Amino acid sequence: MKTEVSAASSFVTSLLRTTGLLSEHQLEQFSLALEEALGDHYQHHWFPQAPCKGSGYRCIRINHKMDPVIGRAACTVGLTVEQLLSLLPSELTLWVDPYEVSYRIGEDGSICVLYESTPPTPVHSDSTDFVSCKNGLRMGQTSPSESFNIMAVSS
Repeated sequence: MKTEVSAASSFVTSLLRTTGLLSEHQLEQFSLALEEALGDHYQHHWFPQAPCKGSGYRCIRINHKMDPVIGRAACTVGLTVEQLLSLLPSELTLWVDPYEVSYRIGEDGSICVLYESTPPTPVHSDSTDFVSCKNGLRMGQTSPSESFNIMAVSS
């Protein structure tokens, strides 16, 4: 988990670095605070044997509203949520999963991989192909809930 959390923290910090508005000391403090916040947040939601399990919980999302985990880290360097929203993309999705960290800027942007590694043992004993959560999105796989028909009945 440490490697994935570090990759995510470094990425968000690099986005802040490009603004040129924060000192290197502030950026370093933010990065460390974000690593700690993510590690705490994911502590009981990290499943290397089933990387997609908990993916929604681990997803960091800015959609014109700041993700609370990033917001807490920003407070440690004296940034308000409003300041942070003006410095980061207004739409950012960051997936932090075992063996893969990826992101998308904008709702229709491409999914880009920041970090990827191979699981030490096969994730699924009946399959030799590892399909990450985001690879499923890229390949157009449907979620399990989409394979059920729901019928509404009113009286």
